[in-house]
Amino acid sequence: MGRGPTSKDVARLAGVSQSTVSYVMSGKRSISAETLRRVEEAMAALNYQPHAGARALAGSRTNTIAIVMPFASAYDAGQLMAFVEEFVLAARVHDYDVLLVTAEEGIEGLRRITGGRQCDAAVVMQVTAQDQRADLARTLDFPVIFIGVPEDTTGLACVDFDFEAAGRLLVEELADLGNTRLSVLGWGADSVDRDYNYIGRFARGVTGAAEAHRLPVDWHLAPAADGFAAVLDAGLHPDGGRTGIIMTAGLSGGMRALALRGLVPGRDADVVALCTEAEAEEQVVPLTAVSTQPRDVSRMVAERLFALIDAGRPAQEGVDIVPATLVRRASTGRA
Repeated sequence: MGRGPTSKDVARLAGVSQSTVSYVMSGKRSISAETLRRVEEAMAALNYQPHAGARALAGSRTNTIAIVMPFASAYDAGQLMAFVEEFVLAARVHDYDVLLVTAEEGIEGLRRITGGRQCDAAVVMQVTAQDQRADLARTLDFPVIFIGVPEDTTGLACVDFDFEAAGRLLVEELADLGNTRLSVLGWGADSVDRDYNYIGRFARGVTGAAEAHRLPVDWHLAPAADGFAAVLDAGLHPDGGRTGIIMTAGLSGGMRALALRGLVPGRDADVVALCTEAEAEEQVVPLTAVSTQPRDVSRMVAERLFALIDAGRPAQEGVDIVPATLVRRASTGRA
């Protein structure tokens, strides 16, 4: 069986260099309309079929979506995988594969995958309040959706959970139970230093609700594994009142520290959390909690993203928020 036509054959018939044929297929350089016409006519005359990689570079679909989600720690990886798992399931329904970009490359990671058109769309995670990737996303001509809400959302498509409402709900629950002070066991120093957008939004919700109820709030960074006891000792009963505890990270460590002091959540202290439903229910005393709804967020992202891909449109500006709800369990007095 004879060989099929090659790009060299196309170049010879079109009267151009082989590199020009490559540029036509990759779209990496501007090509004049006349040259483009000659190359396309030569390809048609020879019935030339570029290989899959070349077809992808030429602008046809790759059937791949990139998720840009840098892992700063093992904790980050664990928290993000629920989002990824649900999105991968949705992608398979649409016959799409998912490319995970986990290196901490910042804007270069997004530029690398979009510049070579390695995918048909991108999802950006671990969004910071002042995220440099937003500037690049505004210039791209294919769908990019942020899971997170940076301070400036102009020209961006964003989907996320309502962290601010979550903070309000947790404070209101503890206030209604008669707690006179709040102790927040928050995220670790690395997450705070990175300025992840959800931390500031959650803090605004907690602060606003606490001020409305005139409750003082003690904020604590999530400590190392052996530091939870000191945090609890500093936050519990500083003035003889009842202190409500809000946990957002290190749930197991915090619960162990309470147990070592003979304190039972729901009896000796009201404990609430911002976490997934699975994390809340797997504790020795199931936690009253607001779930971050990672699967609902991923389903909303997938629905919006595939609609854009099917329509052949770039992402449209707008912020979609998954609402927050509180589920009472045994860790609070009236559960």
